[in-house]
Amino acid sequence: MDIDAWVWWLIGAVGLGIPLVLTAMPEFGMLSAGAVAAAVVAALGGGTVAQVLVFALVSVALIAVVRPIATRHRSQSPQFASGVDALRGRQALVLERVDGSGGRIKLAGEIWSARALDTDMSYEAGEQVDVVEIDGATAVVM
Repeated sequence: MDIDAWVWWLIGAVGLGIPLVLTAMPEFGMLSAGAVAAAVVAALGGGTVAQVLVFALVSVALIAVVRPIATRHRSQSPQFASGVDALRGRQALVLERVDGSGGRIKLAGEIWSARALDTDMSYEAGEQVDVVEIDGATAVVM
């Protein structure tokens, strides 16, 4: 039984795809894509040298281009904040006097308990304050 070269390349692509799934290493997927490209060249009648060159060029190109982009995206923090993280840095309106021991503010349309970051400071009703952090169910303001 004589198997065509393109079939061997597809078998190689599947063989490279298995470690991709098991180890989550994207480099195996890029090598697998190179093997698929070589299978296409083989199916179109390209010689062995052309097949190997296409495999190497596609694999190296994918690793050189895609890998740095993926690494950069993986190392970046999320672009949006949600939950209490989204409230940090927002302005709030003081409803009841806020000092180091407590008070009330209106933050994002909701009424929150609050305390001043600097325990010596106090903010009167009607003033605008900035939310520094959320400590449990209390907004720390300044």
